[in-house]
Amino acid sequence: MASSLTQSELLAKVRKIEIRTKALSHQIFAGEYHSAFKGRGMAFSEVREYRYGDDVRLMDWNVSARMSAPYVKVFEEERELTLMLLVDVSRSGLFGTATRTKRDLIAEVAAVLAFSAILNNDKVGAIFFSDRIEKFIPPKKGRTHLLHIIREIITLEPASDGTSIGTALEYLTGVMKQKGTAFVLSDMLDVDEAGKPKYEDALKVAAMRHDLSVIRVHDPREETLPAVGPVHIKDAETGAARWINTDSRRVRREYEEWFRTVGAEAEKLLRKYQVGSVDIRTDEDYVRSLRGLFEKI
Repeated sequence: MASSLTQSELLAKVRKIEIRTKALSHQIFAGEYHSAFKGRGMAFSEVREYRYGDDVRLMDWNVSARMSAPYVKVFEEERELTLMLLVDVSRSGLFGTATRTKRDLIAEVAAVLAFSAILNNDKVGAIFFSDRIEKFIPPKKGRTHLLHIIREIITLEPASDGTSIGTALEYLTGVMKQKGTAFVLSDMLDVDEAGKPKYEDALKVAAMRHDLSVIRVHDPREETLPAVGPVHIKDAETGAARWINTDSRRVRREYEEWFRTVGAEAEKLLRKYQVGSVDIRTDEDYVRSLRGLFEKI
């Protein structure tokens, strides 16, 4: 569990993440982050006299009447944005059979995004959620603030079990009034019995108001079941437990079909609302996948 770390172990882990992700942000992602998200908004700058070729739709009629000469409004690209990280801290994130858990991977990817934002002079905030809002860190700038977010991703113990992505998206819509950039970092396992997402309504609203992207993390062992005989399994979030026979081809096939259905239904929903997304596994290098996401946005 995350809380079992000593203070020195926690500091060492945060420092290791900082060194790796800060370097990646400087070398690779800062420019691609800028290209993907800058220029999404225009802010009023000033008015000036009309020049031949100016767009007449930008005419400021009040100033023109007052000055008895044509004046136009001048806009410039907004140089400062707000990045909000929606971080899934539900107990399923503690699962991992490769070199790291899903929560560890989320911490690294979140750090890359945050450092990239800081390098572009943007503010960064975080919403930590399970099936409720566990913690909200308002957007700020600076290294100390960023490291605080990383520490919370590593150590925060959810007070509630379960996952509700819809709750996190609704909170984002309520707390972030101006258009901003938001990333959902989650295994996205918030589905009904048929494998369909339960967060469509909240996703639709959030995607309309913000530049929303989803980073789905999963472990390779979640894709297939190994044939190791009878296994006692327990859902980390609901506590439900049962025995299954992994030697059964039917059992393994049904599970694999369910997992593929969950992924396909999520992807279909995200495409419907034009939300950029990428799947990242705990046993893979996420750099190429993250760059691909920035290129698609």
